Amino acid sequence: MSKQAGSRTAGSRSQGSRDNLNGWAFAAPFLAFFLVFLVWPLLYGLYMSLTGKSLTGANDSLIGLTNYSEALADSDMWHSLGNTLYFTVISTVPLVVVALVMAALVNVGLPAQWLWRLSYFAPYLLASTVVSLFFTWMYNPQLGLINDSLAKIGLPKVAWLNDPGVAMWAIVIATLWWTVGFNFLLYLAAMQNIPAQHYEAASLDGAGAWRQFFSITLPQLAPTTVMIVLLQILASLKIFDQVYQMTAGGPGGATRPVVQYIFETGFTGYRLGYSAAISYIFFGLIVAVSVIQFLITRRRSA
Repeated sequence: MSKQAGSRTAGSRSQGSRDNLNGWAFAAPFLAFFLVFLVWPLLYGLYMSLTGKSLTGANDSLIGLTNYSEALADSDMWHSLGNTLYFTVISTVPLVVVALVMAALVNVGLPAQWLWRLSYFAPYLLASTVVSLFFTWMYNPQLGLINDSLAKIGLPKVAWLNDPGVAMWAIVIATLWWTVGFNFLLYLAAMQNIPAQHYEAASLDGAGAWRQFFSITLPQLAPTTVMIVLLQILASLKIFDQVYQMTAGGPGGATRPVVQYIFETGFTGYRLGYSAAISYIFFGLIVAVSVIQFLITRRRSA
């Protein structure tokens, strides 16, 4: 008996070893991809931020935290970071509220729902270059459709992309039209998962449509709203494409985000080490937002 038990134990260990090997074999491609394209660039970028590395190849030696201290005293970096935070604040609210309204309108059962869903989500499928060219033409002071419409109703033309006080709002409008469809789908899916019995019970108690929306729909959407807000903040912090293509950061640096400043410092100013240091300062900001997201999510789950 003991010999048979020993044989079964050895067999189980052998099977466990084979399972472990199979598991490592399946995970190996992902681990290799993770190490080569994420861990190594992160570590190399951190090393580079501690050097005076340049695209010209000069002064690659270690200089400690000099780049970081210079970046913290760099008014251009703070200005571009301020532009990024400003865009994040003024774009997040409409991207959440408009998506909620659009999802609520579709969820009430409007006819031709497929058309509403397609028209709301279709812009999200476009490339940033297409969206940027489209809105650059729309905002054209002489030939643009928006200024032409304003002139027809007697309003003055607006220098959408040339006025420092208006340019960032023009980019927000383009971003809203382009990306709100994704948030709309998240809200619509969450609304359709709310049990119909809640609304039936509220109707029996005499609650109208508005009371049902504020007492049932909005509270049930709270987790989705938290997720959308935090995802939107992270996406807005990384803005680059549409700004670079529509205004190139102008006029006068009024719309230049920090990602563009990092790009310009590294690839047109040739200061890769300094550019890496600014990247890691910005990376710290994104990590802080992600930690807040994790804490809020964990608190709601507890």
